Amino acid sequence: MWAGVYPAVTTKFTEDDRLDHAEMERCFGLQMDAGCDGLIVAGSLGEGPMLSTAEKLEVLATARAAAAGKPVLLTINEPGTREACATARAAAKAGADGLMVVPSPIYHTDPRETADALKAVAAAGDLPVMIYSNRVAYRVDVTVPVMQELADDERFVAVKESSDDIRRSTEIINAFGTRFDLFTGVDNLVFEALAVGAVGWVAGIVVAFPRESVAIYRLMKQGRRDEALAIYRWLRPLADLDVSTYLVQNLKLAEALAIGSNDRVRMPRQPLAGTRRDEVEKIVRDAIAVRPDIPAF
Repeated sequence: MWAGVYPAVTTKFTEDDRLDHAEMERCFGLQMDAGCDGLIVAGSLGEGPMLSTAEKLEVLATARAAAAGKPVLLTINEPGTREACATARAAAKAGADGLMVVPSPIYHTDPRETADALKAVAAAGDLPVMIYSNRVAYRVDVTVPVMQELADDERFVAVKESSDDIRRSTEIINAFGTRFDLFTGVDNLVFEALAVGAVGWVAGIVVAFPRESVAIYRLMKQGRRDEALAIYRWLRPLADLDVSTYLVQNLKLAEALAIGSNDRVRMPRQPLAGTRRDEVEKIVRDAIAVRPDIPAF
């Protein structure tokens, strides 16, 4: 059902901490112009836990307008299942094409609780669901046995695999074949994941470097491995910025430098400062200085 490059877009704020819809529209448009295949809003990179439900729905509306018919998913990352179900229902009413569902980021569910919570959210929204499996960030592992519990529900259509173990991708394919659309959610494993059968990439660094990110995906799907690998090796220092406690600040700073946006974040986060900011700026500026040519597709 879903495939390709789906940016986990950032949420833009004004200087007085309101939603900056004009800047989001511009940035989301750059993703579409580069050939991205959908958008995912209000995730970790989108500072979803810092947004009210009303704000999430506003960002969703802006993304839907920019996506021009391509799928737009809203991330469900509320701490309680009751609240998650309410947000899922609101997203469906607001026209979301699907949901990316995170098990509670506060309470670390056991396998039975994980499956039951995901089922409840899927039923509430009655939309296609991408399961977000990220044991590193959220300490809940949506394992193959848990996925077996979900496989009979056709609303579960995809998995964002972010376990940080590339072996898991093959385990999912071996267990389910094409039952779930397999996405990687780890920027610095995208080449490896596509090489073993992933059909999509929920991408972070794409927000600052959309053309290069899309090129890696398309080249891999065309079997042009060496060309994809050359761009991926260039991208790796940038992709590493996504795998960090400071991923939001890192990638918003990359956006500021690469596409002329800003790095405003919502507290308690603050923009990078001092040595850490200098280090990230150097990585981004060094990459821009040797930006690769994008081959024709």
